[in-house]
Amino acid sequence: MKKFLITTAIDYPSGRPHMGHAYEKICTDVIARYKRLKGFSVHFSTGTDEHGMKIQRCAEKEKKTPQQFVDDMVVYFRQLCEVLNISNDDFIRTTEPRHKKTAQEIFSIIHRKGEIYKSTYEGLYCVDCETYYQRKDLVNDKCPVHATEPDNFSEESYFFQMGKYREMLIERIKKHADFIRPESKRNEILSRLKEPLKDLSVSRTSFDWGVPVPIDEKHVQYVWMDALINYLSTVGWPGKKSEEFWPTAVHIIGKDIVWHHTVIWGSILMAAGIHVPKVFVHGFVNMKGQKMSKSSGTVVDPIELVKKYGADPLRYFLISEIPFGEDGDFSEESLVERNNGELLNNLGNLANRILTFIYNKNAGTVSKPRELGVADKKMVKLIGSYPAKVSKLMDEFNLQGGLDEVMRLAKEGNEYFQEKAPWKNDYSNCLYIGANLLRSLAIMLGPFVPESAERMWEYLNLSGSVHEQDWESAKELAVKAHHKIKEPAPLFRKF
Repeated sequence: MKKFLITTAIDYPSGRPHMGHAYEKICTDVIARYKRLKGFSVHFSTGTDEHGMKIQRCAEKEKKTPQQFVDDMVVYFRQLCEVLNISNDDFIRTTEPRHKKTAQEIFSIIHRKGEIYKSTYEGLYCVDCETYYQRKDLVNDKCPVHATEPDNFSEESYFFQMGKYREMLIERIKKHADFIRPESKRNEILSRLKEPLKDLSVSRTSFDWGVPVPIDEKHVQYVWMDALINYLSTVGWPGKKSEEFWPTAVHIIGKDIVWHHTVIWGSILMAAGIHVPKVFVHGFVNMKGQKMSKSSGTVVDPIELVKKYGADPLRYFLISEIPFGEDGDFSEESLVERNNGELLNNLGNLANRILTFIYNKNAGTVSKPRELGVADKKMVKLIGSYPAKVSKLMDEFNLQGGLDEVMRLAKEGNEYFQEKAPWKNDYSNCLYIGANLLRSLAIMLGPFVPESAERMWEYLNLSGSVHEQDWESAKELAVKAHHKIKEPAPLFRKF
């Protein structure tokens, strides 16, 4: 089988999950589920980044050890994956022995190559994003991401000769258009690389919560030297699985950590002689155009939101509302509008009309088709053509466009049902084609609204799971005449 490795960024559990965490996981899950339907053997990884000064300070504030603190917080991140129906194959924690072993091995390889040296670092450090900044990069003397004043640190540190990889990075970015997507982020990194690239401080002595540096245990690895290596840990690097999956890797990350995942991570991998993966950058989930934050009172708990509305309405809203790669706004009002107007009135209405008619008016049996008319032939042609149309968009990571196309097919189905008017005309062709249309929609909707797609599959009384099907089979009329369906129920509820 073709291999495909996809990862989210691992979450920093200094607080509970927010909407940005949910959005990234949902988008990555949509891609992973789609790839499985396309016949790929997928490894989909997410997890938590548990080291660093900020975690140590948070733990001290709550009078816990750092390990106790992260153990308590990780529960919420695992719960988020569960309630959102995220199909991750691994949940990796950077406090696990398997990760520590890999992180230390990568450090040792780079050190043996003479790429790491000891010196002293002094500079402005934002604890929240665990990053050193030059004064010119600050906004009003504050961190450009967290709007907090950075601390001035001075400490002994090991340095990685990242500066020598500047030209290699520029060459890779220019040669491989899909290394960093979307193009705006690719151009942003190229612009930043016009300036000299400084060597990277890769260890700390001012705190001890981290992976010990293998050559000097007075030091712990800098969190960005440690955390990024999880992407290798999750596929058991070095080993057979990593050999198969790593060349296919794609990282899905937020726009605030593009530099870390392209320049820092790219340099580390080049130094270690390991393939540099592709990176796709998504935007922020905002509220009224502003980034959600506790200080402004605009934090939304995605777990509580799922309890209120269910996972599929939230998944559908975020994919349909926000173009993947751009910022977008969240509001409960818009979520309710999309649920009621699109999921309920379009998709839900179509499924209910077809399944209820088959069950109540035709003894739950799919009719044997007669000679197809003009409307019938048009619908059959649409069923046959839409999987390829959607697939083309999904292969480009145009998730919003892919979902829009699937919902457009559902709208075509409603218009077909209305035109055929089976309540007053011969309904043989309408029920036969309608059942096959629902089968096709269930397969293509599986990545986006997995629970609802599975229920459609069950109502159609089809074998196996919708998530185990072949994407290409969505173009077939595979529901045969005389097939018996189950008693249906509404797919969605009105809010």
